[in-house]
Amino acid sequence: MCLAAASASASSPARCCLSPSSAALPSRFLRGLLGSPTRPSPSPPPPTTTPLLRRCTPFHRMAQYWTQASLDKNKALVDHLKQYGAVRTDEVAEVMETIDRALFVPEGSPYIDSPMPIGFNATISAPHMHATCLELLKDHLQPGMHALDVGSGSGYLTACFAMMVGPEGRAVGVEHIPEIVASAIENVQKSAAAPLMKDGSLSFRVADGRLGFPDAAPYDAIHVGAAAPEIPQPLLDQLKPGGRMVIPVGTYYQDLQVVDKNADGSISIRNDASVRYVPLTSRSAQCQDP
Repeated sequence: MCLAAASASASSPARCCLSPSSAALPSRFLRGLLGSPTRPSPSPPPPTTTPLLRRCTPFHRMAQYWTQASLDKNKALVDHLKQYGAVRTDEVAEVMETIDRALFVPEGSPYIDSPMPIGFNATISAPHMHATCLELLKDHLQPGMHALDVGSGSGYLTACFAMMVGPEGRAVGVEHIPEIVASAIENVQKSAAAPLMKDGSLSFRVADGRLGFPDAAPYDAIHVGAAAPEIPQPLLDQLKPGGRMVIPVGTYYQDLQVVDKNADGSISIRNDASVRYVPLTSRSAQCQDP
């Protein structure tokens, strides 16, 4: 998604400890797709919310299978994400099977592993990116926890968060374009997450994502769906000690960063994968013709 331009203060009170990427399977899976980006670059490719596919013969074979009509169903998509390592746990498989992606994709083929346009120069991320973020955040999306989805777009990932934290928890989607928020609400009303929106545990807000959403803070899990040049300080402030944020950081070259707030308030950051997301930008810039 595209959201308001995010900037963080260079002097944060939190201590940052940069650590190497873990050897967890999602990291290996995505790095296998990406390889190492080459810094001297030709003209930039158009941004998407999917990693840059550089060396991935198996993944391209999988994408070809996904175009077959026999796999044009939500469970088949999840099964293939499981087969290729993007979905690794029962919790993530269950929620992705429960929330049908087709309800959140206004045009195109919803079960192909590709980002899709949702209007206003915004996109819904590719399914394997949703799976990756859910796997990274699943321990912080337990029943009763609070989750924030910045740049909530069509509402798909926010709905997944709500199903995982349950009616005793809270999931908030923040988006700065009212028409997209209205569309997300309509999408969720057709989905399995509709009762959670009715009882108030799932909600969407028209707001500036740079500022998060303090009313429901602190958050156990924060997801940011567009690339910020730096991690926004208000989001760090709203992250609960013991909580985790997943955010793409960078301009042309971007890293999907996993940000953990330790019990003492210090911050640990590791890079999970090289990615290419649409930029976190202002509402006026997003609505301009590309």
